[in-house]
Formats: sequence, C-alpha cells, structure tokens
Amino acid sequence: MLNISLDLTQQLCDISKRAGAEIMKIYNSDFEVDTKSDESQVTLADRVAEDLILKAIREEITDTIPIVAEESVAAGTIPEVGSDPFWLVDPLDGTKQFITKKGEFTVNIALIENRVPVLGVVHAPALNATYWGSVHGAFAETDGGQARRIGVRSPAADGIVAVVSRSHRTPEVDDFLKDYTIKEEISSGSSIKFCLVATGRADVYPRVGRTMEWDTAAGHGVLRAAGGRMTQVDGSEFLYAKPDFANPHFIAWGAEG
Repeated sequence: MLNISLDLTQQLCDISKRAGAEIMKIYNSDFEVDTKSDESQVTLADRVAEDLILKAIREEITDTIPIVAEESVAAGTIPEVGSDPFWLVDPLDGTKQFITKKGEFTVNIALIENRVPVLGVVHAPALNATYWGSVHGAFAETDGGQARRIGVRSPAADGIVAVVSRSHRTPEVDDFLKDYTIKEEISSGSSIKFCLVATGRADVYPRVGRTMEWDTAAGHGVLRAAGGRMTQVDGSEFLYAKPDFANPHFIAWGAEG
C-alpha cells in the first residue's frame, strides 16, 4: 500500500502540470484529430500526456502499482486489478472541449484502494487551475494563486445549483432535475464538473450516460476529500475496479441539506 503523504500529492500535481504543459503546446498548434475503434476522438495530446504521466509515475513514484490509463486500454494494455491499489489515468478528459478550443479539459490522475478513490488530482491547463484531494483534505490552486482548502456547501433554502455536461446532457438528466428546485444550471465539460461541486459552486452533478472509470475517479477523489459523495442513481455505493471499467449512471452530491 502506498503512503498517501503530502509529498506524494504534490508529486502528482507536478506530474499533471507537466502533462498539461505538453497538452497546451499541441492545443496551440494546428493538430489533427483521429477516431478510435469506439468512435471516440483522440489527438496527439492524449497520447503525449499519457506517455509522460505513466513514465513519471513508474520512475518517480512506484513501478509496482498497476496503471489503468485510457489510451493504453484502447491499445489493448489492460492490467488485472481488484481490491489492491491501482492508478486510474485519463490524460486528456474532455477531448471535445480540447478540439473545439473551449478550454474545459483536464488531466486526471487517481489512486484507487479498496475500490474507492483515496487520492485524486484534476488539472485544467487552459484554465490555470488544479484541484486535489486525499486524506489530508481537498485543495485548489486557481488563477496562479496559492493553494486553498475547499469544501462542499449545504444547499440554499431557495433552491440548488446543478452542473450538467456540456456535451452529453440527456433527457434522463432533465427528468432527474425536475424533482428539485433548480435556481441555476451550469454547463461544463470534463471532470471540472466534480470540482464545481467540491468547491461549493454547485450542489449536484447528475450523469446519465456512458462514462469510464478514468473519466470520474480523480474528480470523485477530490469530491470525497471535500466532503461530498457520489452514488449510483439508486443511491447505492459507487465503486471502481469493475470488470470492463465502465461506469453506471451516477449522481455527485455536495453536502446534504
């Protein structure tokens, strides 16, 4: 089991920022877009960032913990995992936002133990923002400022703020929101949605649609450390290390009212 120290968290933040710097070089260039076998889009930035992250984790942290990473899985490299610790890496979450130059894309790194994220780092290079969470608490660096502790909020009496997917909103999400008094909706891309709940900017993030474990683990880790929770739609526990790494539908919550 890896010691989740403050130093480890800062190492992962540094790795995510280094990957983000490489992503931004490509973001600011005339890059090409390819299509994977599952019809999802991918760019050179996804591959360069993943190579950097995997090499850094293995050489600078440990080479004994399996790494499940999006592009490696797509290429057929799928390590066996169970209840033992493993990494989940999405080198570029929000590829659509990257391609359309919206800026709402992230680098996601998470450590899973006993099927839950015990450490999560979310870095949004185009927004100059980094969020991380572990047993030591949840923190954010934004706009070049100093790290500050973050936490979820209790919903206001006059209604809640919901954050929804900019690219993957479904009618089922609208049906879910009808049961609540929604005073504001925020549309966003990538794992930033988790961070909006974790910082108290929003109260709930419902997702009814296909996601994979690497899409959610880092943001979930930040949210857990900030005092929030994530459940399946029926309220049951949301766990990782599923056989195909595919997620069920879920709801990410801030503090209970």
